[in-house]
Amino acid sequence: MSVTYLIEFAVKPTQRERFLHLLDGVLDAMRKEATFRDATLHGDPADPNHFLLHETWADHQDVVEVQLARAYRQDWHDALPDMLERPREVSMWTPLRRDVFARG
Repeated sequence: MSVTYLIEFAVKPTQRERFLHLLDGVLDAMRKEATFRDATLHGDPADPNHFLLHETWADHQDVVEVQLARAYRQDWHDALPDMLERPREVSMWTPLRRDVFARG
């Protein structure tokens, strides 16, 4: 069963560009994973240093046992404590329904 993670980040203003650069690398790599479904990075319109990452994977166990240990995540994980104002907030959700714009 698919699982969705909502991850909230409060980034130090001086670390914003570094945060986005490192996250771009992780997102570019993880979208090639077989169990990856989708991800969307949201920016808070009221705070340019506040972000919400919405990502869905096919299997929670795979995320915990395989995906989080991928080498392409290492620099990202190592840098997070220096880039964030406070620890990230992670919540896990089970998708029940997904709607997308229907063309035609």
